[in-house]
Amino acid sequence: SVSRVGSAAQTKAMKSVAGKIKLELAQYREMLAFSQFASDLDESTQALLSHGAKLTELLKQPQQKPYSLAQEVAMLFAAVRGFLDKIEVPRVTEFVKEYLHLLETQEAELMLSINESGILTHAHEEKLKILLTNFIGRFNHELKRTA
Repeated sequence: SVSRVGSAAQTKAMKSVAGKIKLELAQYREMLAFSQFASDLDESTQALLSHGAKLTELLKQPQQKPYSLAQEVAMLFAAVRGFLDKIEVPRVTEFVKEYLHLLETQEAELMLSINESGILTHAHEEKLKILLTNFIGRFNHELKRTA
């Protein structure tokens, strides 16, 4: 996990997905402070604020139940590869819960492989991309049906 120990203690899998996150969160915090004084924000600023809010939600871990390496990597992968952009901010927590449940029940081997090796291979990435594309389509479709 991303801790006080810093990047030296991070696995290759974590480094491959977490590198951009620190910068994106720093930009978000800076823009958030600035945006409180601006009346109308351009599209790119709105997108940055939305992305930062989603990242912030994504990084909240349930108390007494820390995520495994594979869970953290899978979530950060969704964020840095733009999949999170398709989810509304209020639904991020629900998305994380359902996405992790899907991974644990349908991709247990993939999760075990990431946990044991500490590496996110190209094959792992391809599998996550396909899974996320299909899952997000269903996730957002379910919202439309219930709304």
